[in-house]
Amino acid sequence: MPTPRVPGDDSRLELPCGETVRPVDLDMGLRELECACGERHALVVDAHPISRFVPESIVDVLTGSVETDDEFPEFGTPHIMGMVLEEVPEDVAVADVADDGRVGYALLWVADFDARRLHEIVVELLVELMEHAASHGDAATAERFEEQMHEFDVAAFVEQYRRERSFDSEFDEPV
Repeated sequence: MPTPRVPGDDSRLELPCGETVRPVDLDMGLRELECACGERHALVVDAHPISRFVPESIVDVLTGSVETDDEFPEFGTPHIMGMVLEEVPEDVAVADVADDGRVGYALLWVADFDARRLHEIVVELLVELMEHAASHGDAATAERFEEQMHEFDVAAFVEQYRRERSFDSEFDEPV
């Protein structure tokens, strides 16, 4: 059983690059961490909404159709980051800080790559998830979805979405 964290705990999270950070020093509004290694690392906390990565209309479809069987009431950021961890396990450090009331979040993920690359990985994984779901529907729907996805440019989507969401501040608005 893990040792409970207490206020003043100076626990550090080892990042994939080898550097360490104190979760208590990371604000919920951060999406990237400028690391002592010289690189920028994507940062995600469980309180970040899925709309950080995709529009609300897609979030509504995902939360309404993906069933979960864990402690989270609906499909959300922890599930997305679980998918990322399955894809690139060596490139993401995770901390469970639920017992540390100073941070404002329960789970923290820090990737070895920047926030834009994480955004692309998340969109790619969500497209795969939706393709899988469509394949379980009628053949015509699955075929139409697959045709649309062949034309879908992940990098262009991410560029446009990040521009429309204005990720220059921590107060971005849903599109």
